[in-house]
Amino acid sequence: GTRMARRTSSRRDMISPRTRNVWGALLATLTVLGGTLYALDSKAAPRADGVSLPALLAPTATAGVEVVFNTKTPVQQNRWQSIIIHHSASPYATPESLDQDARGAGLVGLGDHFVIGNGNGMADGELHVGARWLRQQPGAHTAGKQGDWYNKNAIGIRLVGNGERGRFTDAQMRRLLQLVDALAKELNISKDRIVLADDVAKGSGPGRFFPAASFREQLAGR
Repeated sequence: GTRMARRTSSRRDMISPRTRNVWGALLATLTVLGGTLYALDSKAAPRADGVSLPALLAPTATAGVEVVFNTKTPVQQNRWQSIIIHHSASPYATPESLDQDARGAGLVGLGDHFVIGNGNGMADGELHVGARWLRQQPGAHTAGKQGDWYNKNAIGIRLVGNGERGRFTDAQMRRLLQLVDALAKELNISKDRIVLADDVAKGSGPGRFFPAASFREQLAGR
């Protein structure tokens, strides 16, 4: 027991004061970051400079998703005039992978305001609130001739998955309906201003398997 104590003490002595100071500063920095990160929910986790809400957060009620309006920069009521829905065109994606793809394309980061997971990379129905929404910044999500207008004035939502090859999950669709309904009501966005990216730029998603008619019918009934 005495030898073990001596060895432990000796190892501590081998750590230089400079190293201790570096680790102390790092710990302090992480503590500050953790404390100042704008948490939308007590269970939210930081991902790709945004915040992710767990898949089980009120999957059917609008009230649970209203925390998305607790942004770093106050939501600009007259700023957002439309909502546009995309897909990742891949079976797997995370906020981090989408962020890297965006940077690889010359953007400053994730171009979408929101991302909804399908169980591959993100939990099924998990909602990622991107930094652009938290800071009320323009998106970088839409191509085509009208892309500039939509990037400046529309809220971009991306579903993980390829809607040209298969359907999106029930959890994703519930979360999408919940989010779009809350955004439209809060920001007074009319139903005809909720569009699919394919309507603006062909091939942008969410693809032919996206249940557009059913989605609009359910949205109208809320």
